[in-house]
Amino acid sequence: MTIGDEQKQLRRTDFPVLRSLQTRWSDEDTYGHINNVVHYELFDTAVNGWLMSASGVDIRTLPAVGLVVETSCRYFAELRFPETVTAGIALENLGTSSVVYQIALFGSAESPVAAGRFVHVYVSRDERRPVPVPPEIRKALETLAAIV
Repeated sequence: MTIGDEQKQLRRTDFPVLRSLQTRWSDEDTYGHINNVVHYELFDTAVNGWLMSASGVDIRTLPAVGLVVETSCRYFAELRFPETVTAGIALENLGTSSVVYQIALFGSAESPVAAGRFVHVYVSRDERRPVPVPPEIRKALETLAAIV
């Protein structure tokens, strides 16, 4: 079984966090489906929205910034407008200054329309050098890890 096959088998119940997101009119492209770049926006919105909710802080005010240094996405089915998307978020790895998330997007079907990885590396806001994951974020992530 390949990684793509394993990702196709993911279900909402495989994720400790589920976030609902709404597609927008502008998300659909001339081919009549949600454009691939929007999937990455959904990943970003789901992760950062959850971080703000789970940590109780506006992450934009922290002295450290979580920069996206790697993303990947495998597409299995199309999304359309209007559609509510459920983003499943799980913690793959929590390092000293980095976080790896596993993410899947679900439409109305039980199987995912897309799945991938999303990696944050925390850097100081001013020097842009790696720093430890901020304590508020680490506490939220440890909670996520405990749910898995």
